[in-house]
Amino acid sequence: MYHIVNPVEKLMQYIWQHRLWPRVDMFTVDRRRVTVIDPGQLNANSGPDFFNAKIKIGDEMWAGDVEIHVKASDWHRHGHQDDPAYRSVILHVVGKDDTAITLNDGRVIPQMRMPCAPDFRHAYDSLVTKAGCGLPCADEIKSLDAIYLHSWLDSLAYERLYAKTDRISGHLSRMAGDWESVCYITLARALGFGVNGDPFEHLAMSLPLQFIGKHSDSQLSIEALLFGQAGFLDKAADDDPYITLLKNEYAFLSHKFSLKRTASPGWKMSRMRPANFPHRRIAFLASLLFGGFKLMSRIIDATSVDNVRALFNIELAGYWARHYSFNSLLDEPKATALGRNSVDILVINVVVPLLYAYAMNVDSRERADHAINMLHELKAESNSIVAMFASSGIECTDAFTSQALIQLRRQYCETRKCLYCRIGHRMLSKRAKNKDCMQ
Repeated sequence: MYHIVNPVEKLMQYIWQHRLWPRVDMFTVDRRRVTVIDPGQLNANSGPDFFNAKIKIGDEMWAGDVEIHVKASDWHRHGHQDDPAYRSVILHVVGKDDTAITLNDGRVIPQMRMPCAPDFRHAYDSLVTKAGCGLPCADEIKSLDAIYLHSWLDSLAYERLYAKTDRISGHLSRMAGDWESVCYITLARALGFGVNGDPFEHLAMSLPLQFIGKHSDSQLSIEALLFGQAGFLDKAADDDPYITLLKNEYAFLSHKFSLKRTASPGWKMSRMRPANFPHRRIAFLASLLFGGFKLMSRIIDATSVDNVRALFNIELAGYWARHYSFNSLLDEPKATALGRNSVDILVINVVVPLLYAYAMNVDSRERADHAINMLHELKAESNSIVAMFASSGIECTDAFTSQALIQLRRQYCETRKCLYCRIGHRMLSKRAKNKDCMQ
């Protein structure tokens, strides 16, 4: 029978897995000494919590499974007594011993209360409760050995890169191995700069590169397709000949290609500087698509960070040099589509993961190293996450480290997975002393 794991039960599993009980003699509830030789392997699926444990109970050596519950009576509440998968359980570890446990054949399962430090639960609750907003482990970070911290940051940077390459691999499978189409989708998502990533990706997915390629010799046609699919032409006033041309062109091309678009794209523009509106990002994308999209091949051929930066040095002409959205003028004309920091973010989120994914696909260690070296050459991103960790003493001088810190914050702090963070683990390990705390 499957059941949702109680947070306290998950904490107990963590203590058992990492042997974070105090250095005291442990006994079953009927006073037989317990010595844990091997806590076993954590089971993430149905069945007992730990497989293949080795435990000495009294004078007998046992090999089998371990089940953990907040209360002993949870065994019966979950129906384990009738489940054949639990017949191999050799020890029931509980927070509260409120009943004896037997199988349906009458065999009594040895039972032991979970020992841990009296302030362990408090430390865990405090850490997890505050993890999503502040940085409760700040003092712990300051006391970490540099080699320990750098090892964890290295792992986090690769973890983030692997997640990006997995996404790219998924697109590659859907696009039948067409790297340029994958590059187009990856670039579109990155142009959302986080806030509008999903709408940009949906836009690219709804407008295949092969359709754009049929009209790659016309800037107007490309812009009409992109702005029309994005839904921005619907409310644009017809008081400008350019807008009228776009609407007419989109009406023709959307019918020609039988295009469908998302009913509610979800574009976000509140509290955003005019120069960062998605309209100018779309105009930038249109400029890269004009004349034929070969960005992936150029990324593969690029030999330096400066080479790939040059790929995104696009100037907007005509209407989009003067506007930040339809019918809305900039205070001053701005031909440059993206500033230096924005270009570097595209290198981090487009060039590096695409190049790394390609290197893995063709089994090129040299290209993979080249991608990683780019992250080391680029300056650290400037954002609230990097600033937060910097105030705790983590020096961040390159994009490799800032990517690691973003991964740490997004995937561990904000999701309150402190048990799986090496910093959180180290902090909690120090609390693992003295008596029982699971009352």
